[in-house]
Amino acid sequence: MSLTTSEQYCLDEVRRLDHDRYLTALFLPAEPRPAALALYAFNLEIARTREIVSEPLLGQIRLQWWRETIDGLFAGTPREHPVVESLGAAIRRYDLPRDRLEALIDAREADLDDGPPSDLQALERYAAETSGELSALVMQTLTDSDATSIAAARQVGTAWAIIGLARAVGFHAQTQRIYIPEDLLSEYEVERRRLFDLKPSAGLNRAIEHMVGRATALLAEARSVSADVPSAARRGLLLASLADRHIAAIRKAGHDPFAIPAAPAAPVLRLAWAAWCGKY
Repeated sequence: MSLTTSEQYCLDEVRRLDHDRYLTALFLPAEPRPAALALYAFNLEIARTREIVSEPLLGQIRLQWWRETIDGLFAGTPREHPVVESLGAAIRRYDLPRDRLEALIDAREADLDDGPPSDLQALERYAAETSGELSALVMQTLTDSDATSIAAARQVGTAWAIIGLARAVGFHAQTQRIYIPEDLLSEYEVERRRLFDLKPSAGLNRAIEHMVGRATALLAEARSVSADVPSAARRGLLLASLADRHIAAIRKAGHDPFAIPAAPAAPVLRLAWAAWCGKY
């Protein structure tokens, strides 16, 4: 299947910066694959905001640029940008809702606040509004708005984000950012100074174990309805298979976020087997 210049740009960006999602996209049916990659590339544009700005105000400006960009897409006055071009095509082809795309942008405002979420429920809400909603939108390109499939995609995406935040504790700590819920920090007596100094502690490990436990439960919930998810739609849930691999690595490290090894190359054959068997 030949790609337009903008579609190729999205593919290259996702392959470079979000390789796990890129690999799962390869197993999607050919027709909706460019739309999925456009959504993933759009997500990269807004998700990287905190990493590429020097202060929150600049982050707000960047997010506002994308809000205005979405306005332009729905008003028929798109900006010249390869991700915008591909996203516009996805919106037209699959009738993607404006409010849900705007909600993805709004949810990223939380990244501009370095403080932790108040509790595990708040963390899960953030994960659901970002990665969970992204997965749900991709699922919409695969099914005719099948509620069960979309709900499962949201659970898998939410679990993926929670696992990713657990794995990224060291990265965030270097800039004094915390995504571990405040109530877990308090319950397990995690000292922020030690955390920012990248020093492990038993309490920190317990907090990470709690986060991973919730992600594991979300994956189990998504899999409990697999019989009701159409075969083609299950390919939109392959992140669950990769999530299992990350959970195993975190457990092997004793839930110490500073001891989790760098993730090896994703097992493409394992993904291919799961896709062929209709499993996730």
